[in-house]
Amino acid sequence: MFVTPENKTNPSRLLVCERTGRWAAALRRELADSGLRVWELRTWDDCDSELAAAPASFLVLELAPRRLAAALAALPRWRKGYPAMRAAVVAERDLASCEWLLREAGAVHFLCSPRQLGALARIVLRHAAQVPPPHQTLSQRLWAGLPWGREA
Repeated sequence: MFVTPENKTNPSRLLVCERTGRWAAALRRELADSGLRVWELRTWDDCDSELAAAPASFLVLELAPRRLAAALAALPRWRKGYPAMRAAVVAERDLASCEWLLREAGAVHFLCSPRQLGALARIVLRHAAQVPPPHQTLSQRLWAGLPWGREA
């Protein structure tokens, strides 16, 4: 389960780190019926801070040609630091030959076209379903189960 406005303590978020917002917008459309929030990031430092706040997040990382070496170093570092985190890489078609390098570094999926987002959306939803809910006291669980779902 991902963080929603009502549940800000969940250890998982859907993070999209890119320069343009193109992939995040397409992913929002693909996941519109799921209710998952897409957190847009612009820098890899933002990725570090968001992963620290939500260590079981799913990260979609846009790859630029000049960042290949950095991605090959960052993915294993993030996976080691946040073992419940998963990452997918999105890139332009001219980087398609790098797919298996990035998968070896820890990416669970790689795509070069927004037309392939359906497969990525299914992976994101599967990850979301596997993330355990945050630890809650009995009182918090009972309140969360009520139709109005909030503790006064």
